[in-house]
Amino acid sequence: MPINIARYSKFISPKDTGHNEEREARLLERCPPGHEGTKLIDIPVTILDASSAIIAWYLPDALTDATQNQSDPEVSASLKGPSSENFLKAVARPAAIATAALRVMHPQQYWTGLQAFASLRDKAGSKELPKMSETPQYWAMVFNILTVICNRETLNY
Repeated sequence: MPINIARYSKFISPKDTGHNEEREARLLERCPPGHEGTKLIDIPVTILDASSAIIAWYLPDALTDATQNQSDPEVSASLKGPSSENFLKAVARPAAIATAALRVMHPQQYWTGLQAFASLRDKAGSKELPKMSETPQYWAMVFNILTVICNRETLNY
C-alpha cells in the first residue's frame, strides 16, 4: 500500500479520537490514503506499506470451527503465577473505568463481554479447572483479548 505506517504513527497520538474534523483534515493532508481502489481477496495475504513494513495479515479460515472447539479454556501463563491476583486487583480500577466507558459507548459489546465471562466461568467450573474459575472474578474489564480468542458467537473471519 502506498502509505508509510511509521511516518503516520509519528503524527497520531492516543488522544486522537477521529472526532476532531480539523485534526483529521491535517492528518489526511500529511498522510493521504492510497487510491488503488477496492481489492477483494479470498486467499492468505500479507499487506505491506510503502516501506515494506507489515501492516496486517489476512488469513481466511485460519480459525475453523474444529480448531475453535478443540481446546479447553485455560488461564494464560502470565496469570498463573503467585502475583496474578495482586496484579489483577491493582489494575481493577482503571479496567472498571474502561468497562464503564464501554457500557456507555457500545452497550452491545459490553453485554456480550459479560456473557463471555459468565460462559467462561461456567465452562471452567464444569471442567474442574479451579484456577480458571478463580481468575475471571478479579478481571474487571469486559473488553480484552479473551473476547477475541473465545468469541464463538461470531462467524469465522
